[in-house]
Amino acid sequence: MLERRGFLGALMGAGAAPLLLGKSALQSESSGWWPPASAGLADEPWDMSWLDRLTGKHKQVFDFSDMDMGLVVVKNWLDAHETVYGLKHPQVNAVVGIGGHAFPVNASDELYRKLPIGELWKVNDPESGKPALRNVFLEGGKAPPYLGAGVRPLQARGAIFWMCNNALHGVAARIGAVVKRPQPELYAELRAGLNPGVIVVPAHTMLIGLCQERGCSYEAL
Repeated sequence: MLERRGFLGALMGAGAAPLLLGKSALQSESSGWWPPASAGLADEPWDMSWLDRLTGKHKQVFDFSDMDMGLVVVKNWLDAHETVYGLKHPQVNAVVGIGGHAFPVNASDELYRKLPIGELWKVNDPESGKPALRNVFLEGGKAPPYLGAGVRPLQARGAIFWMCNNALHGVAARIGAVVKRPQPELYAELRAGLNPGVIVVPAHTMLIGLCQERGCSYEAL
């Protein structure tokens, strides 16, 4: 069985400095970091029509928090359906639900460069061994089982990534306290700086249920 630290060398190949993933300083929506009263959900233009695209024969929502092996699990799910049944998107639908704990997976390289994401989440760049200044989860590793287990390769296979809005408000509050900037200002910057294709949803817990109502099986990672 692969150890959790097996991802560290595989990400950049042999001889690379390890990517260190400790317990996140930020937790998911349930951590108690709620949005301020001024950030009412009623004012948001929520487009939920993407749920209607979950029409595959097999579909699964992944309640995501494991930044080490989680993307590998999603890749394995897609691989298994393709190998066994010859099914690809849109015959299968993978939905990756992300809250505050796994926020770094959804953050763009630009956000990493501007804000202390690597430092706060204990995500180190394997090339430097220092807090990451880029999203090391975008492309996946260079060797199995991490080859192809990145955000962009999975999106290319139809995987949908979401970001919990409640958690994003909490992330903005936490980072804002460190960099001494107002929470609303940080929230707007974070939301605008998510990876292309990431869908901001009103509440993580709400969307887990809505996906299941549309026939998605559930897996906690």
